Amino acid sequence: MSHAATLDSLLQTFACRPAIRTADAALQPLLQQLISAGFADLPMPGQGRTLERWRTLATVSASDLGLVKLFEGHTDALAIMKELEPDWPAAAGSWGTWAAEPAFARLNIVDRQAGNVYLQGRKAWCSGAAVLDHALVTAWDEQQRPQLVAVTLRQPTIKLLEEGWQAVGMGSTASVDLLFEGALGRCVGAPGQYVDRPGFWHGGGGIAACWYGAACALAGYLRQHCTQPYCDAHAQAHLGAVDTALCAARAVLRETAHWIDDNPQGSAQLPVRRLRAQVEVVVDSVLAHVGRGLGATPFCRDSHFARLAADLPVFVRQSHAQKDLAQLGKQLAVHPQEGWEL
Repeated sequence: MSHAATLDSLLQTFACRPAIRTADAALQPLLQQLISAGFADLPMPGQGRTLERWRTLATVSASDLGLVKLFEGHTDALAIMKELEPDWPAAAGSWGTWAAEPAFARLNIVDRQAGNVYLQGRKAWCSGAAVLDHALVTAWDEQQRPQLVAVTLRQPTIKLLEEGWQAVGMGSTASVDLLFEGALGRCVGAPGQYVDRPGFWHGGGGIAACWYGAACALAGYLRQHCTQPYCDAHAQAHLGAVDTALCAARAVLRETAHWIDDNPQGSAQLPVRRLRAQVEVVVDSVLAHVGRGLGATPFCRDSHFARLAADLPVFVRQSHAQKDLAQLGKQLAVHPQEGWEL
């Protein structure tokens, strides 16, 4: 092997080395503390206090996006169970909500006994799987209908798979795949009800509040920089652009929260699709302006800033970009006059 080929081989091996796949050890005790102290007992969306709910999600996001990924999943699970089964209290402990349905992973209901179901297959994007107690997962029933199922995670028939999770941004969530081999679960709601219920889109709005909270935290560093005597006009211009973007996002978050409270049983798909698209644009703008305004220093010398800046571009990819915009456009073509009037 030539000298150049040897170098290429060494560099390729190094470049493809596995990332750390374990959850941040600090996430679990803090999540448990938030739950125990009652901070996770958020107001239900659509009951007059949706904005208060989103404010808490934004506050946790401003601290750490890995933490809010687990915190939001827990609070979403509680809201789902209250909506679908108000007379069935959720089991104590921490909960996840895992509803992704990629082509490479599918979970099936293979048997039913005494009111329980048995699950077989693979579930992907299981954030916090190594540290949570329970989860709501989507599975497919015998008629190939989507069904929400509650599972206790510490079963020998649920195996955590180590391969696949190579994330740097949001890496602390360890959103690994799980293998279900006849695991026991309990159906929550009827087939298809998880997606069809009003709260499905309410939860999607909560994710936008998470994006917004992290963007505000990053913007705070730029605002602090601009209070210093050495700040120049370029940084001030970046701050002006950031302020303009964040105020627009704040306005649409408040408007959408009020719409949900005024229409608790209506479909929030259109306002929430708009909300998510608008906040995503704002996040992209804030990331660009803050980075240009501050330079490399906080990326390299401030752990909080560095984590947020690495995590937020990954977290915001819960938006499906042009696919979501295409769905919004399709919906608007049916309701062309809705929402544009002053």
